[in-house]
Amino acid sequence: MEFVLIAIAILVVALIAGVGLLVNRGRRTTRLDSDAVRGTTLTRPPIAPDPTSGATAADLYTGPPAPARAEPDAAVELPPAEPEPGLVFETPPPSAGRLIRLRSRLARSQSSLGRGLLTVLAREKLTEDDWEEVEETLLAADVGVAATTQIVNRLRTQTLVLATASGTQLRDLVVQELVAVLGPDLDRTLRTSRHDGRPAVVLVVGVNGAGKTTTVGKIARVLVGDGKSVVLGAADTFRAAAADQLETWGERVGVLTVRGREGGDPASVAFEAVRTGTEAEVDAVLVDTAGRLHTKSGLMDELGKVKRVVEKHGPVDEVLLVLDATTGQNGVVQARVFTEAVEVTGVVLTKLDGTAKGGIVVAVQRELGIPVKLIGLGEGPDDLAPFEPEAFAEALVGNA
Repeated sequence: MEFVLIAIAILVVALIAGVGLLVNRGRRTTRLDSDAVRGTTLTRPPIAPDPTSGATAADLYTGPPAPARAEPDAAVELPPAEPEPGLVFETPPPSAGRLIRLRSRLARSQSSLGRGLLTVLAREKLTEDDWEEVEETLLAADVGVAATTQIVNRLRTQTLVLATASGTQLRDLVVQELVAVLGPDLDRTLRTSRHDGRPAVVLVVGVNGAGKTTTVGKIARVLVGDGKSVVLGAADTFRAAAADQLETWGERVGVLTVRGREGGDPASVAFEAVRTGTEAEVDAVLVDTAGRLHTKSGLMDELGKVKRVVEKHGPVDEVLLVLDATTGQNGVVQARVFTEAVEVTGVVLTKLDGTAKGGIVVAVQRELGIPVKLIGLGEGPDDLAPFEPEAFAEALVGNA
């Protein structure tokens, strides 16, 4: 009997030790239990040591300390975790030149616009039917009525001047007119640099299915690739999968993620993310919000609340609206409604790689005066690029 008790005791100790080993090798979280952020979790990603340096993850960890608690007995400091087995750390490429690198992908999916225009313009004598065909081609690409009228009128004038223009000259002419309506003078600066002793705060909004959470993760990669420090705020507390997804993006590039329990208050998660980023002295805090149904006024009001709560720390520097390019003109309606709820400072157009509707860039900017700042050209982690009008127009027309 005594032998059996000893064996059981050894087994229990072994199980406890094994569980402890698994916990130590996994991700660490610190729960913040104060009333202001009840249910919020701060996820600290592991840091990958350089195998040639002899350093450990603990030696290399430079992330922010766990935030201070309101009550002394609530604080539990956890040491940084060792890298999770199988987790691959990535060094993203810088943002400069991304659109040029992705240009061929955009051209493959969009060149039908260029081919359509150049085929008509190359005809020996253009009739009214030909110009109607040009209009239809532009409208089919979601350029919008006003911009289409402007482009057609200018092309009519220019083709009369270039009566014997070569194919190359016609192509350059079409590119020139597209650039003119893409708003080359709009400010597309992404305000993500630390200023006035605090991080830049970026609020990312959009309807369900537009690719919002993925976009937040990709923006984090862009910033890390440019050498900036980032904190992510998973304020979409209505979808647990969204917080998990954002946390995974953060882990891949070694940035901090603040997340809340499912069904928790999104505003408090956003508030805590900014507070954490401020104390950690990072460059930028990116806050992912729940996908709002733009027809639901209550949800739009809630989005306004998130912004107001975050602004207790200071002004929000960017409100980026994520739009699915495949929605076409419906994206303009979405943008208008979101602008009424919060002051949108820039648009991110996703899924441009799989549609010939690239003209939506023009429509959104002309209708709302909001610049497109980033475009998504695929599902890869580095397929998000700063928007550059000339490179975009070149890709739209292609080499037809």
